[in-house]
Amino acid sequence: MMTGKRLIVSALVLALVQIGFLSWIIAGRAAILRDGKQVLLRVEPIDPRDLLRGDYILLGYDISRIPVKLIGNIPAGKLSSEETSIVVRLKQGGDGYWGPTAAWFGQAPAPAASGEADIVGHVSEGWDISQGATTIAPEYGIERFYLPEGEAIAIQNDMRVRPFGIRVAIAANGTAQIKALVDGDKTLFEEPLY
Repeated sequence: MMTGKRLIVSALVLALVQIGFLSWIIAGRAAILRDGKQVLLRVEPIDPRDLLRGDYILLGYDISRIPVKLIGNIPAGKLSSEETSIVVRLKQGGDGYWGPTAAWFGQAPAPAASGEADIVGHVSEGWDISQGATTIAPEYGIERFYLPEGEAIAIQNDMRVRPFGIRVAIAANGTAQIKALVDGDKTLFEEPLY
């Protein structure tokens, strides 16, 4: 049987471990937002509200549909398996938005050049990636952006008539975090580091 002192010490150690773990997660996200390569992606609204979580916008991007012909290493099975990771190489276009130029399952054969960025996504199981297929739909973990209450519907309606973008910070390993929602040249909402 534990004494009262040992129980208190055990509880304190457990609390410190939990605080350390949460701090590690927050610091990792903040490091991406602070130090990651910034790219601007054109967005397409999908849905503005979740009654349990509040207002948000589900976002689709040009990189949400990757043409199969851009994939440099299609596997022999011609179907994606569960949690297939994909690296999508991005390059900035003349309009300021970044778009896909190449993609690879697993990892890229060479690092991105200085004017490029690699973003890592995941392709769910069962996508046809044979030569006859046209596109696949990776997810990057940046498909949802939360907004102050009451603002999502108006922004979604505006997105249907003029271009909006998401400024994304991409870490060296390809992990992406949403940094800001922009309307043309105007930043509407910016994510805090912490």
